[in-house]
Amino acid sequence: MIAYIKGKLELINEQAVVVEANGVGYEIICANPFAFQDNIGENVLIYTYHHVREDAQILYGFKKSEEKVLFSKILNVSGIGPKGALSILGTSDVQGFVVAIEEEDEKFLTSFPGVGKKTARQMILDLKGKLPVLFNVTNFEGSNEQNLFKQDANPQALEEASEALKSLGYSDREIKSILPALKKETDANADELIRKGLALMMQK
Repeated sequence: MIAYIKGKLELINEQAVVVEANGVGYEIICANPFAFQDNIGENVLIYTYHHVREDAQILYGFKKSEEKVLFSKILNVSGIGPKGALSILGTSDVQGFVVAIEEEDEKFLTSFPGVGKKTARQMILDLKGKLPVLFNVTNFEGSNEQNLFKQDANPQALEEASEALKSLGYSDREIKSILPALKKETDANADELIRKGLALMMQK
């Protein structure tokens, strides 16, 4: 997998940006390519999701790692493909989407292009209860604008660490119990979080 591309931003169009890294130009499809307009000709770091299918390999890009993590989670919802997931991220922030899922706000979810009531219910069914653990969104009362958003440890690293611990045989309940401690490791990468997680498990 290609986790991110770091290089010179050469080109922007309506669907994608082109970043040159080590002599290779990478076309990266973004929800809002022109969000990078001020960085033309400069070195940028774009978090990427490498989507592989039988007839193509496509890079989807994000300014923030939490957007990439949410994108991957939305892709797990039955009936939503990369274009749909990217469209959601292009019209909502992470906080607003997570809060809508937790509050089962179908009106908010069906405001996204191509999302009807059936898809909105499927998103709630598949994602509710899973996202706040990753993004630490709290205070699910009132409008989406009034909710709090707090980012601690890198959500991508946290997700990778959680999956690694799960593959080692730890249950979701066990992993969830140590997540508050892992979130405090704001500068840790995935490997460091895994080591920290294993140490915490050994203390139980």
